[in-house]
Amino acid sequence: MKRVIWLITVILLSSFTARAQETTSAWELSGGYSYMEADLNGTRFHMNGFNASGTQNVNSWFGGRIEVNGYLGNEPQTVSGTTTVYSVSAATITYGPVFSYRKYSRITPFAHVQIGAVHGSTNYLGISQHAFKFAAAPGAGVDFALNRSTAIRVEGEYLLTRFLGLTQQNADVSVGLVWRFGRTRGGK
Repeated sequence: MKRVIWLITVILLSSFTARAQETTSAWELSGGYSYMEADLNGTRFHMNGFNASGTQNVNSWFGGRIEVNGYLGNEPQTVSGTTTVYSVSAATITYGPVFSYRKYSRITPFAHVQIGAVHGSTNYLGISQHAFKFAAAPGAGVDFALNRSTAIRVEGEYLLTRFLGLTQQNADVSVGLVWRFGRTRGGK
């Protein structure tokens, strides 16, 4: 009798997994607006830009995401009591795992931890020449489904960078559209 109960349990759990895979898209492409509040030794400045990402979903809850962000803004720098405002740019490219919770049909919360690189232009955070540095971007967000293949994505990230031997703790918020296509292995 115990074997029959275990067998029924395994069959039921397997069917739940198969159903979840049928409703999960294999790929997601997204793009939209991104806003970063950058940290310069305790002084905050604001940058506007774009966000683009590609996600491959391995199953209903786990995938890998590559993300690219570009920003433009004005950075104030004070030297000998004189403040000068520079036009600066920054770009990030990061990759890492994404974990999704697909219990609801219209709302999909997710979290990710990505690592990669940040490129800062001359005068970005006080640097004297263009530079590539390490970046880490843990974050979370929510996809609001418009239909089966399109959603609105809202996400926030804590962007950790390191220039001039100092750690910068930046906040990044983005909103955009998501296009879903394909089905994960085992799906229709």
